Amino acid sequence: MKIRAIALNTFKEAVRNKIFYLLIFFGVFFSFSSKLISMLTIGDTLKILKDVGFASINLFSVLIAIFTGINLVYKEIEKKTVYFILSKPVERRDFILGKFLGLALTMFVALTIMISVFSIFILLLSGTFDPFILLYFIFLFTELLIIISISILFSSFSTPILSSIFTIVLYLIGHVIWTFNEFKYKLINPIEKFFAYFIYYLFPNLEKFNIKGALVMNDPISIKIILSSLAYGIFYISAILLISIHIFKRREF
Repeated sequence: MKIRAIALNTFKEAVRNKIFYLLIFFGVFFSFSSKLISMLTIGDTLKILKDVGFASINLFSVLIAIFTGINLVYKEIEKKTVYFILSKPVERRDFILGKFLGLALTMFVALTIMISVFSIFILLLSGTFDPFILLYFIFLFTELLIIISISILFSSFSTPILSSIFTIVLYLIGHVIWTFNEFKYKLINPIEKFFAYFIYYLFPNLEKFNIKGALVMNDPISIKIILSSLAYGIFYISAILLISIHIFKRREF
């Protein structure tokens, strides 16, 4: 009940933010602009539509996740409302989990709006509904949950500016970290190999959730890849939330 109350309050607070609606608008707008881009390029029109549309939804969803998530915990501390919340029989664990679930609900609503509008757009143009768009929704939503958990982690002990920088940097690293796994074929020194593996498993591998290329090119995605990616996402989110709770418990107010 306590976690649900904090989550619902977080959701209401997030959707009151004008930036939230502005980013959704731009996500939908640039998804529609894919039609214009496809007219100016040579190639399969539907593939170009999906490529640009998915990329637009991805970009603005990530922006919503970062800039909504970094402020919520810090804002509670800055306005000292956290004192009022924690003075009640609310554990700090419940506070962090409530914030996370509230942001997760916010992202679910935002992503549902953008994906639904884009799906209808594709349906009207192609005459068929692409069920793999739902798979893209699941993968992108899992990636956004990882970003939310990271933003909560940093906002639990840092300022919004630093939190946004750290989260953006980790997001960018997350899409290139897969290269460290390839070092095992190149490195001979065991220390260097251990360091490469350590970096690879420490940072989030967000490329596991990047299936845009496969969906655009209609390449099959195995059940093994789907289940392993989702399991990885659940494990990483759980680990980050546990660290966030530990840091928040040790913080003095």
